[in-house]
Amino acid sequence: MQSPSPSSHYDLIGGERAVRRLVDRFYDLMDKDEEVRSLRKLHAKNLRVSREKLFLFLSGWLGGPQLYVEKYGHPMLRRRHLPFAIDESQRDQWMLCMNKTLDEQVDEPMRQQLKDAFYKTADHMRNQ
Repeated sequence: MQSPSPSSHYDLIGGERAVRRLVDRFYDLMDKDEEVRSLRKLHAKNLRVSREKLFLFLSGWLGGPQLYVEKYGHPMLRRRHLPFAIDESQRDQWMLCMNKTLDEQVDEPMRQQLKDAFYKTADHMRNQ
């Protein structure tokens, strides 16, 4: 297993525990916020698998251990999301949950850096 780089976003936000907390809060918001109902409907009733996969992915994406790659191979994010109709509304709903989570858990200036990076990734998932 690859160890995280010393100045990675992963380390700077607090490592594994912080990434788990971020993922859990993100999905808690998605599960309860009426503003993101159509996004929530794209997911399984039980979010356990989604939570785990996002945690594994974000660990590596943030510069920590490449857990997703080790377990599933290259993420191929866009390809894995093609079966789902993702338009600007879904992107914006995803970002609403992520932005709220980042606002609660990450300090500036890293918060804005992560919001910008997440937006680019979320926008790339659009297929409608």
